[in-house]
Amino acid sequence: MVRVMATGVFDLLHPGHIHYLTEAKKLGDELVVVVARASTAERFKHRPIVSEAQRVEMVAALKPVDRAILGNEGDIYEILADVRPDVIALGFDQSHDEARIADECRRRGLAGTRVVRLPKFEADLDGTRRIVARVAEYLKLEERLGEIEHVGQKRAKGS
Repeated sequence: MVRVMATGVFDLLHPGHIHYLTEAKKLGDELVVVVARASTAERFKHRPIVSEAQRVEMVAALKPVDRAILGNEGDIYEILADVRPDVIALGFDQSHDEARIADECRRRGLAGTRVVRLPKFEADLDGTRRIVARVAEYLKLEERLGEIEHVGQKRAKGS
């Protein structure tokens, strides 16, 4: 059985996450997803909006995922000994260095582990930053519409 490991924050689930995990699952028989701790996410990306427990629960519920686990505090490579993956699938936009991961695998007795960078996925809302930007845009529009409505109401009363 070929065990694939995928990692990520999975803060606001979006189509890019689904694509990443679906493609990762195709690389083997079992997909184990390591969900980043909040402290790790803050170090590498941003402070998550969704709690660790909820992110693990949501990822575990996704069809391609066989098992979702919470990553370790501190050393992000420590989890390799627990999961013992045959393949590590990286998303196209993940900042991890393939060579460094392969070295860490060798150091931990996992010399046969392959590190695979998955291809880019393009969609309207394919990333957390895009979702946040769209929400901010929407809120700005709502605020502007509220201002216009308020001015319209004042004029109607003054007429």
